[in-house]
Amino acid sequence: MSAALEVHGITRSFFGVAALRGVRFAVPEGSITGLIGPNGAGKSTLLNVVSGLLRPDGGTVRFLGDEVTGFAPHRLAARGLTRTFQVARGFPRMSVFQHFMLYGPRQPGEGLLQGLFRGAAARRREEELAERALGIARRLRLAPLLDAPVTALSGGQKKLVEIGRTLMAEPRMILLDEPMAGVNPSLGAEIAAHLQSLNAEGITLCLVEHDMPLIRQLCGHVVVMAEGRTLVTGSFDEVVAHPEVQEAYLGHRA
Repeated sequence: MSAALEVHGITRSFFGVAALRGVRFAVPEGSITGLIGPNGAGKSTLLNVVSGLLRPDGGTVRFLGDEVTGFAPHRLAARGLTRTFQVARGFPRMSVFQHFMLYGPRQPGEGLLQGLFRGAAARRREEELAERALGIARRLRLAPLLDAPVTALSGGQKKLVEIGRTLMAEPRMILLDEPMAGVNPSLGAEIAAHLQSLNAEGITLCLVEHDMPLIRQLCGHVVVMAEGRTLVTGSFDEVVAHPEVQEAYLGHRA
């Protein structure tokens, strides 16, 4: 199976303190890969590097065979690599619908002349994106909330908006940073079902998550990090049985 994402020797330090120490692994195309590890392992920092929010000090990132090290987030999104955040982000005064529309790609209306005069191409594309936004909202059961400001949503609903925004960008792979954190169990199960459905449609997923039963349920491939390094990769059962993983989580060899 070919790799959708490859990271080779990624390093990153903050004020002389190493957060990533040569991380390397691959995410198989079409998989749901879990990225796990104890607090402070460097998981979120790695996602920030891969998604272009941070530049690595060293190493390379490849997406679908092309090197994309240091690419800005909008360039990665245009190639099909998108992400969600652990703490849902957004614009407080904008509605769910407006958030979705903001993430629609290839909008000619963003150009100066098209924006001023609203040419036919801009109108057609806006109509296409509006239909896509409505379809995604229905899929995620957010249609009744399309006109609501994001500040009126629950934590779980905001997580769904995060997923919806990435879908507007027509992704080939999504990085998810704790998509179930702070979500009630019933909505968490709904989000898990959405992720499985997206994966079944061919979207590669890589998620950071601390819920081990959820990782076991969703992920055919698991990467374990600790102290800024990759410890081991494999199936869930293989990695949890590994002595180094037990030591990283428990502080001693089980």
